Amino acid sequence: MDFFVVDVETANPDLSSICSIGVVGFQEGQVSLIWHRLIDPEDYFCPINVSIHGITDELVDGAPTMPQVFPEVRHLLEGDVVVASHMPFDRAALCASAVRYGLRPLTCLWLDTARVVRRAWPQYSQRGYALKSITSVLDIAYQPHRADEDARAAGEVLLRAVHETGITPREWLGRSLQRIPLDHGKLTRDGDPEGPLAGESVVFTGALSISRREAADMAAKAGCAVCGGVSRATTILVIGDQDLRRLAGHDKSSKHRRAEILIAEGQPIRILRESDFLRLLQETASESRLRPA
Repeated sequence: MDFFVVDVETANPDLSSICSIGVVGFQEGQVSLIWHRLIDPEDYFCPINVSIHGITDELVDGAPTMPQVFPEVRHLLEGDVVVASHMPFDRAALCASAVRYGLRPLTCLWLDTARVVRRAWPQYSQRGYALKSITSVLDIAYQPHRADEDARAAGEVLLRAVHETGITPREWLGRSLQRIPLDHGKLTRDGDPEGPLAGESVVFTGALSISRREAADMAAKAGCAVCGGVSRATTILVIGDQDLRRLAGHDKSSKHRRAEILIAEGQPIRILRESDFLRLLQETASESRLRPA
């Protein structure tokens, strides 16, 4: 699961005017490296940009220039390594800076964590996937517009996506490029009112052995309403078996944590493994077949 995340800040609207860069490395689900440099962009500072990140001429006085820092960046990120950034801005800025100074661009495996978010959580496929928004939803501590903090937060978001989907960062390289289906947000279902589980409201989280769409169809057929997120209407949370074995109670998904909070407040939510939920569906289906018409 090893990967790096990079983030940059610029002095002005020119993408090549990098004035700060942060790189955070992750190994086995933990932060393993935090690297941050202020950079002299050899360019002017736009008041708008300064108001966002707070970096000024005075702060970068005596700081190295990008050609001086780039060998360190290349040492960290070059080669067969997954390098993530939230949105393509940071990748484009590093490329623009390399072109400006006649440097060879980085060759690595680039991953856009915003594209991961839009596919890992369909409810955020069209909006709500900005780093500030998604870190708030996932309850990830975040102080925006400091390059190393932005990189760390984006890495934590990627870890959550890995935990909830079972898809590794390397697998996300391909998955993140796939088109989002037109009915991407329609994993919600109304339950069959005649189904044996009518009145139940189910939410799925984690890596399932079957597709979410198939699981939603089966649950709805049994009578369950299927929702995308945990709420006070939720009565069942289904967790992928892989997640329960791998996490052993640590780094639970945001849905899992939300369900436990509601349970502590008295909400009657039952948390089930996927295999147990599928067994429940099979048992209730068998009973329905035996019930006289």
